[in-house]
Amino acid sequence: MSLKLVAHTTGLYVDKSRVRYALLVAIVMTFTVNALAAPNSEGWKQGQILVKHRAGLPAEQFRKILEGHGGRSIGLLKNLEIHKVEVPLNAEDAVINALSRNPHVKFAEKDMLLSVTEWIPNDPDYPNAWHLTKLEMPVAWEMATASNIIIAILDSGVDGSHPDLTGHIVPGWNVVSDSADTVDINGHGTMVAGAAAASTNNDIGVAAVGWNANIMPIRITNRSDGYAYVSDIANGLVWAANNGAQVANISFNVTPYASITTAAQYMKSKGGLVVAAAGNNASDPDWVDNASIIAVSATSSSDLKASFSNYGRYIDVAAPGVGIRTTTSGGGYGSPSGTSFSSPVTAGVIALIFSANPSLTPDEVEYILETSADDPVEGADWHAHYGHGRINAARAIETALYGGNIVLDNEPPSVTIFTVFSGDTISGLVAVDVNASDNTSVKHVALYVGGDLIEVDSSFPYQFDWDSSLTIDGETSLTAVAYDPAGNEGRSESIVVIIDNDELPTINISEPADGSTVSQKVLINVNGSDDILITSMELYIDGVLESSTTSDSLTFQWNSRKASDGFHTIKAEISDSGGNIVSQSIEVYIEANGNRGKKR
Repeated sequence: MSLKLVAHTTGLYVDKSRVRYALLVAIVMTFTVNALAAPNSEGWKQGQILVKHRAGLPAEQFRKILEGHGGRSIGLLKNLEIHKVEVPLNAEDAVINALSRNPHVKFAEKDMLLSVTEWIPNDPDYPNAWHLTKLEMPVAWEMATASNIIIAILDSGVDGSHPDLTGHIVPGWNVVSDSADTVDINGHGTMVAGAAAASTNNDIGVAAVGWNANIMPIRITNRSDGYAYVSDIANGLVWAANNGAQVANISFNVTPYASITTAAQYMKSKGGLVVAAAGNNASDPDWVDNASIIAVSATSSSDLKASFSNYGRYIDVAAPGVGIRTTTSGGGYGSPSGTSFSSPVTAGVIALIFSANPSLTPDEVEYILETSADDPVEGADWHAHYGHGRINAARAIETALYGGNIVLDNEPPSVTIFTVFSGDTISGLVAVDVNASDNTSVKHVALYVGGDLIEVDSSFPYQFDWDSSLTIDGETSLTAVAYDPAGNEGRSESIVVIIDNDELPTINISEPADGSTVSQKVLINVNGSDDILITSMELYIDGVLESSTTSDSLTFQWNSRKASDGFHTIKAEISDSGGNIVSQSIEVYIEANGNRGKKR
């Protein structure tokens, strides 16, 4: 069969056949069948917010913007150009609202504290590892075992001494302490890791979807309750992407957060995919689809949505999430439930797809995951409870290996500049917004002015601040170029604008004074200034050119004895290289020269 990619569009609109891509500022946590408890009395990192400005905004101007609202940047999230901004306590919402209205700010959001919790059923007869049969894992393992694929587990740490994990742990990182301490501080991370990639076929414990995959523990919290800040999750994704992880699992509901989405886009640019839990409020939070994060709902052994699982437009796929047999801290085993475990099960299948066909791109892997899924609702290509369906490992691997030639992506992105138009006269800092979309995804967009690269933006929406004062006045062209993961290049139509940043030159006749009475020899002093190049400064007396220079000052001694008594006009004129001409005129009165003249 021929496999044609029609996966995702990253740009003004994201096409998963149903939704407009937007980022929402709201969150619910992930993995409990009960209503989620509030994280704590704070809910976010007090006195700190996360802010990303438009590409190209000068640092000094951003500093002034922040200072205008009582804020200051105290650091960046690595590789993401997202600022951690210190603000007055209890002013977080007010500053976010003000910054969100600033045209130079891409987004501003709280550094939320996200909670963890789990439910472990007591039923001793609960079927062990039922999900492996449901996903047809024995057939899948005949074709692929995820050897050499790294799954990053962003969580409370991992018990690396667990006998069912120890053989597949690779070095990870604690992004909170900036250290190698990845010991599980809460216990949740060890259960998540086991669901994804516990050692399999080793005569002990449990089996897991990602048979031979390696586990990279990324500890994103130092709190015993497992709560983690948005900024630490984003930093964890970047660390994983920079250190070889091809799959990252986040068993927190991170779908709506712009900072984490930016980090997920970064990981995708490195060739990896991010999987996240859908949440366990048994409700539809009305979030829209996020092209950079695979959101997973939970199903039961009857292939129905688990009672606790969230659902809605943002769901990409479903996976088993009830009574998932897995590892626990201290060398034990348990059967927890929640979308926290349907997410790593999905991450394990993605690792198998990557290992089965290493030539696949992240978009192709996600497309295979979705199109090979079983449809719990007959005739539905997509359903709010299950997304594209409940994942099927055997069919996914078979598609990756034998699904026919995947159609090579030769289609370039579509690119349009839509905030600046040909014929516009512009000056100062110019906001340039670009709409870029592709049949797969957009890797990044570059803005060129007169053929010179100005800035690159790798996160949607694609927005630039161009300081036109750094470009010579006159006509110039703006072009946006978008690139997709296959290297295809799409160019916008060139927008021809007129730059006019010239400040008018200034000129001042400092002496004699306007209206003064003079006689004999009169000293005339003229001073001028301009932001570019002065091309001439000229002095006229009664309309006759008396002196000129190309410098910013002129001195002339006028013998007024040759002039008649009465009023006379002194005029100074300055010209610059931009074609601007400014003049100043004064009048003086001559008397007692004995020449014939008449007062006015």
